Amino acid sequence: MRAKASESALSPALLTRARLLTAEHTKLSDRLGKSFDAKTAKRAGELAPIANVLKEWVNANDSISELKSLLDDPSTDAELRSLAIEDLESSQNVLPTISNRLKKSLIPRHPFADLPCLLEIRPGAGGDEAGLFAYEMLRMYIAFCTRRGLRPTILKQETEVGPSEDRLSEAVIEIEAEGAYDLLRTESGVHRVQRVPATETKGRTHTSAVSVMVLPSFPENGSEMDSALNFEDPTSDYYIDPQEVRVEKMRAGGAGGQHVNKTESAIRLTHIPTNTVVSMQDERSQQANRRKAWQVLRAKLAEARQEAREQELVQLRRGILGGVAKMGRGDKIRTYNFGQSRCTDHRTGITIHNLDGVLDGGDGLDTVMESVRTWMADREVEAMVAEDQAKEQK
Repeated sequence: MRAKASESALSPALLTRARLLTAEHTKLSDRLGKSFDAKTAKRAGELAPIANVLKEWVNANDSISELKSLLDDPSTDAELRSLAIEDLESSQNVLPTISNRLKKSLIPRHPFADLPCLLEIRPGAGGDEAGLFAYEMLRMYIAFCTRRGLRPTILKQETEVGPSEDRLSEAVIEIEAEGAYDLLRTESGVHRVQRVPATETKGRTHTSAVSVMVLPSFPENGSEMDSALNFEDPTSDYYIDPQEVRVEKMRAGGAGGQHVNKTESAIRLTHIPTNTVVSMQDERSQQANRRKAWQVLRAKLAEARQEAREQELVQLRRGILGGVAKMGRGDKIRTYNFGQSRCTDHRTGITIHNLDGVLDGGDGLDTVMESVRTWMADREVEAMVAEDQAKEQK
């Protein structure tokens, strides 16, 4: 069962953090009142939600204190006492919600949160059945994005050679909407499917797996981003030294008409230090395939660098929290059971008994994803509290 973080009181450590950041916001706002500076304005904007919700929290607590004092005063008449009791109950009911919002506002935003994203789908263990379910997941995410107006575009879709064109071997979707990475990063990991395959003659349930990776998608021109994240900055997550990338031109394979196998339009990029390989052949022109391949390679390397830093943080927290609260791309995060029409997310424990509603990319999937976002935020809050308490003890 998920920890009821929203029902717990604010720790002194979190409250101190909120007050310090609010004080910083006040100073920055005063500075902006005298002269405008882009970096100052950006930082002030980041801190504004914390300052606003802290003000709500303080006002709610002040109201509760005043109402309790009124009720403790024997001279308070009956009518006023009755109103005070109602107001006190209302304020006490809303305070946990405000406290939870304040906790969530203190969580640093992921550095890729505001970016569009690339969603990569690959079948894992399970043979043909894994390829078939990978194709269903591709349709699920396209439907989910389309329903929310997120403009999904298939950059790459390769199928296995065989009697069925529904056996996916790899797919990459680009979701161009701002903030798509933050919305979909809950999906990274191994998705497990349990069902009776169409080819199963004895009615036995088989278990297969599909790997999903959510990557940040960067603008083609790095100068459109903050200077600290520029493609030309060797210290940036986004930087790739072209001399460390081997570029190979190949003839495209598979069905595709006269163009296929006659021109070297396919591109394969290999980042030599990490042995990260990206190939692209979906477009007819070599230039278009090259551009897409670089986009995916840049995304994979940036995600790997960010994940390495997150893993370092997990290692530091292990001693404090007594465990690790992060599930990554190698973990089984979700099970889709067709026999029971059930979808279960193993991080939050939530179960939806409407598998069709999930696979259609509808409200069922949205409910599961929202539960994971809450779970991730709760774990971050727990880690922040533990770290702050450890610092106080030292």
